[in-house]
Amino acid sequence: MDKSIKNFDVAVIGGGPAGMLAAGRAAELGAKVVLLEKNSTLGKKLLLTGNGRCNLTQIDCDVKEFIEKLGKNGKFLFSALSFFGPNEIINFFAKKNLLTKVEKNGRVFPLSDKATDVLLALIKYLKEGKVEIVAGVQVKGFEFLKNKISGIRIDDKIVNINKVILCTGGKAYPVTGSTGDGYLWTKELGHTVIAPMPALAPIKVQENWVSDLQGVSLENAKINLWQNEKKQASFQGEILFTHFGLSGPLIINASKNINALLQKGSVVIELELFPELTISELDKKLILAFRENNKKDVKNYFKEILSQKILNLILKLAEIDPDKKLNFLTKKERRSIVMLLKSLKFTVAEVMGFEQAMITSGGVALKEIDPKTMRSKIIENLYFAGEILDLDGPTGGYNLQICWSTGYLAGESMAKII
Repeated sequence: MDKSIKNFDVAVIGGGPAGMLAAGRAAELGAKVVLLEKNSTLGKKLLLTGNGRCNLTQIDCDVKEFIEKLGKNGKFLFSALSFFGPNEIINFFAKKNLLTKVEKNGRVFPLSDKATDVLLALIKYLKEGKVEIVAGVQVKGFEFLKNKISGIRIDDKIVNINKVILCTGGKAYPVTGSTGDGYLWTKELGHTVIAPMPALAPIKVQENWVSDLQGVSLENAKINLWQNEKKQASFQGEILFTHFGLSGPLIINASKNINALLQKGSVVIELELFPELTISELDKKLILAFRENNKKDVKNYFKEILSQKILNLILKLAEIDPDKKLNFLTKKERRSIVMLLKSLKFTVAEVMGFEQAMITSGGVALKEIDPKTMRSKIIENLYFAGEILDLDGPTGGYNLQICWSTGYLAGESMAKII
């Protein structure tokens, strides 16, 4: 019995943002394309991005600045980003009647604030190109002929193909199907995989009293990462306290650095509640303020500049009676307050795992991929795009743009040389 099914020019494995754009672009250029997705529907993880609003891209920087945000591997994205960057994806969706808006810090969202509208636009793009969508199937492996992939095994059938692109994502949010299958296949195909780690994830701390701050957010805080009594890095931005530790954009973006440091030993997060002032400047400011408000008690003065939960914690840790008058505070007590405001310390227990991480750090080694085409340097007709690559950035639309840029370029490259 013939177990093979239709022949295709291109098979895209993975129906996330990179996979959908790659499949759509290849089909737009005339290729016969099949898109294979193990979930019953496409774009399951896409619908969760931006808290369901879908932060499409980042418009507040040029190509150079964008690449710098991605760290040491950022240069790999130069060709893809120059070919299909933030302006191109915005124009792409505009042609699909999906209007966008720019919010704080250059973050771009659909005007409707609905990730579902982004997914519908992509599905329409696939249908216009007559991409055959096969959902709810599990890829079992590959067939080879002369060092080229000739087919993809699905159950007891084989999809005959000329070219393959892996867009299977990473390991973050495994409930969406991102379980790292692509890494196993990639290794079997001879590629190197940099150990995947959770990134853009909340931090669990050892101090139990952090639960007293649950729900408190700070718009302009600063953290310093310490290891072996040496400051390793600093970050500034918005923090959100949880029942188990720290979250919010600032912490999420620092989590990759924290995870890397944890591989070498313990890490302490030092929080500065007044980053614009030095310890000396803050102390002088409080001396003057205490003189001017000497008849006020401690709790009534500080409630004007601190949230109630933070105030309660600071006074608890400093062992100061909230009802004590400012003019009765000792120098030692004032200095204790100053040091807690400038150096509130948390010992990292762990970076939360893939279940809570937004993206995966690590993946297919970039040295084994041609950045101008996304083609493998090992398997002639194999391409990669999206989160499976060892490439990631901060929150704010950077990671979706990586998917758009690499996916579009891979689709373009595959179709042009069929």
